[in-house]
Amino acid sequence: MLAPFLIMLREGIEAALITGIVATYLAQTGRSQWMPAVWVGVLLAVAVSLFAGAALLFVSAEFPQKAQELFEALVGFIAVAVLISMVFWMRRAARSIKSELQHSVDAAFSSSHGGTWGLIGLVFFAVAREGLESVFFLLAIFQQSEGIAAPLGALAGIAVAVIIGLTIYVGGVRLDLRRFFQWTGVFIIFVAAGILAASVGALHEAGIWNGLQTHAYDLSAVLPISSVLGTILSGVFSYQENPTVGEVIVYLGFLAIVLYLYLRPHRPSAETEAYRGNSNVSA
Repeated sequence: MLAPFLIMLREGIEAALITGIVATYLAQTGRSQWMPAVWVGVLLAVAVSLFAGAALLFVSAEFPQKAQELFEALVGFIAVAVLISMVFWMRRAARSIKSELQHSVDAAFSSSHGGTWGLIGLVFFAVAREGLESVFFLLAIFQQSEGIAAPLGALAGIAVAVIIGLTIYVGGVRLDLRRFFQWTGVFIIFVAAGILAASVGALHEAGIWNGLQTHAYDLSAVLPISSVLGTILSGVFSYQENPTVGEVIVYLGFLAIVLYLYLRPHRPSAETEAYRGNSNVSA
């Protein structure tokens, strides 16, 4: 439950941040009458994301067993790629996202299509990106989880993100978004490593990958997956009590490489440095 909660909290805050920046800039520039276009863009993005998730679930349900395992592996690989691109993109863009969005709003009003369609398109593509990202890694997590804990965690994350977004926009609360995204990014990297290892296991179940299938260790007597802690670790980090050598190599190798690239000192570009103050956003 914790993994979908934190991931959807982060995604929801990103979407709320984007919408809040656009809404605030419209109010500051005397364009508040264009807010309906913003909400149209948000609603269209949510609808497309829900449709994409429902379509993927419907298609996967029709597959035979091995094809379902292959589909699970592919969804897992896509989810990992999306998660990692998301954390690295936000690490790079957190300082300048406010300025970039304000520039995009100005560009939308100066386009030949007019302010309405420009704003709808701007908000739609920005929020739809977050929504489609959520679809893939929620599918990956749901496929590896049983019961309603994971869906409830995702819904709770969205609800908290909406509350935080409204607090930022209406209440003028300031958050250290750079630090928030940095540490949730570390958590998401560990989640992605677990999804990747589980996807390698799904490839074996699909009959595609049969190498390195010797079990690396067996913790079933110490930390069984049926225990409370084992269940939590399984739901959050895709913990396995007796993983194969291949899964352990993939897990540790992925963590070593990605954490090194993510945590090494980041040198912002001259343009990004000019907007250093934008990591703290207020309405």
